[in-house]
Amino acid sequence: MAVETLFTLPIQPTGDITCTTPLPKVYLLTFNSPPDNRLQPNLIEALLLALDIVEYKYPKGVLITTSGIQKFYSNGLDYETAIKTPGFFPNNLYPLWRRVLTYPMPTISLLNGHAFAAGLMLALMHDYRFQNPHRGFLCLNELDFGAPLKAPMASIFRDKLPSPHTFRTLVLESKRFTALEALKEGIVDGLGGMEECLTFVEEMALRKKGESGVYGRLKEEMWRETVGYLDNFEGQERRVERMAAETNKRADEGMRKVAEWERRQRGMSKL
Repeated sequence: MAVETLFTLPIQPTGDITCTTPLPKVYLLTFNSPPDNRLQPNLIEALLLALDIVEYKYPKGVLITTSGIQKFYSNGLDYETAIKTPGFFPNNLYPLWRRVLTYPMPTISLLNGHAFAAGLMLALMHDYRFQNPHRGFLCLNELDFGAPLKAPMASIFRDKLPSPHTFRTLVLESKRFTALEALKEGIVDGLGGMEECLTFVEEMALRKKGESGVYGRLKEEMWRETVGYLDNFEGQERRVERMAAETNKRADEGMRKVAEWERRQRGMSKL
């Protein structure tokens, strides 16, 4: 069957998202934002519009996302842009994640290459994940560049991963998972490319799952912890501020106690 192109959206300054139908009621969003599909506002805006077009213009089916850049699915945030853009998390990133997490039809991320940090988190917001067995690692490398995890960034892994051991390895070791390792640990649901992904869609009869109209609502309840964090950015930021203040207080008290201990040690050494 010929693949039909339904629409293409620009991503400023040089990228695009193309929606095709490799099977009836299977909507493939291929995003291409050079050099490595960083999650910056223009890409996020285009993805949100694409999700709206698929939901409100076409019959319910299955949504697949993948990258048009061979090496990368997504290399995470454009961190400098993220911290310099007012309201980036509550107004850009979190709405995208919530939209994908609760989308009213089955979603699959087809990981053609590397998915790092927020790129891996985006993949976890999908219902299923397929990974290229020949190219790409999955990794949370926040430890390496010194960025703490915000609440929904951590909770999505608690929600989706079958093992706290895997979660620990991802976060505290920054391990780069190959496809075989990711499958073994339950990070992905299968290995392969588009052919294997479409076979999975058929075997699981996924194109029918969204027809009853409750698919998205079921996911809102399943993933209520992450949804709650995504909806309550201000509350989580106040919690982070309290934790930072408590950490500073403990540090001050700890250094004071160490200084007192050192004075006592010096006094004892003179006896």
